[in-house]
Amino acid sequence: MTYNPITALLIFLGGVLLIFAFFRPVKGWYWLLKNNYQSNEKTVMEDILKQLFRLESYGAEADINALTNSLKVKDSFIIDAIHKMSIMELVKVEGDLLRLTNDGRQYALKIIRVHRLWEKYLAEKTGFDKTDWHDMAEEMEHVLSHEETDRLANQLGNPMYDPHGDPIPNNEGMLKEVDGEPLSSMPANSVGRIVHIEDEPDVIYRQILAEKIHIGSVIRIEEKSNERIVFHSEGEEFILAPIVAANITVSALKKEVVEEEGTVRLSSLIDGEVGKIVGMSKECRGENRRRLLDLGFVNGTEIKIDLNSPMNNPVAYSVKGTSIALRRDQASKILINKL
Repeated sequence: MTYNPITALLIFLGGVLLIFAFFRPVKGWYWLLKNNYQSNEKTVMEDILKQLFRLESYGAEADINALTNSLKVKDSFIIDAIHKMSIMELVKVEGDLLRLTNDGRQYALKIIRVHRLWEKYLAEKTGFDKTDWHDMAEEMEHVLSHEETDRLANQLGNPMYDPHGDPIPNNEGMLKEVDGEPLSSMPANSVGRIVHIEDEPDVIYRQILAEKIHIGSVIRIEEKSNERIVFHSEGEEFILAPIVAANITVSALKKEVVEEEGTVRLSSLIDGEVGKIVGMSKECRGENRRRLLDLGFVNGTEIKIDLNSPMNNPVAYSVKGTSIALRRDQASKILINKL
């Protein structure tokens, strides 16, 4: 059978539309079937509670459309879950708006406690990359019981903050506030310390990670405009769009008490220079931190470049008479003063 060009084009376009409808991100048939298969009623309810708590913390109102757009499950699942949560007095439905009850807020805090503790565990006790922590914690938050969560907290020393700087609720649902303001709100020439990096939305979080911006770093704002924010930290310059900078929280410091502005990253050391190790970034955690300490990267140790690879990555450093190769990413987490 032969087709004229117009018929063939229509068949082709129809096939493209069918493929798009099936694989469209988030709301495509494939993803809906996949996510609905993996979801259950408890998971959906807990995801709704957590999302409502997040919107409340930003001072935003939540309606059903906001939930259906943000949660990757079938809309009818969400509607059914909201109905049951209303009966259980976890949420109040006021027209199109949804509000947490006191019980709903306490339930949400328990889910958030598991999530943030598990991220802390992944950061301190495993070698998983930080880009994987959020998704892995999203799964575990629906699994751990309250007793298991308390044991995990005790094992970690009952931490108050997760690796992103978010406060971890205690077992009574109390949590500390993040003390700081968005980087995008700070004036030029101000100095501060990064205390929190928001991990949602994912696209902005990954951009911050790609820039190698570290929690705990002291920064100085050099330039601020509607187009960009320029700041220096640990001997390097960073340029961010304001919408990205808004996801970084900074605690202001008095210029006269800042002692760390002369600190730079080991990755900035060049041939012929000598540095003295003064510490490690908070981004260097768990097994990686212990390994570097065991290799001799301890405070007060003098260090210089021994050998450069063709692409300057890795670089071999001379530490206590031993040549040790580090990738640039590893060296960026060791802080030095140049002598």
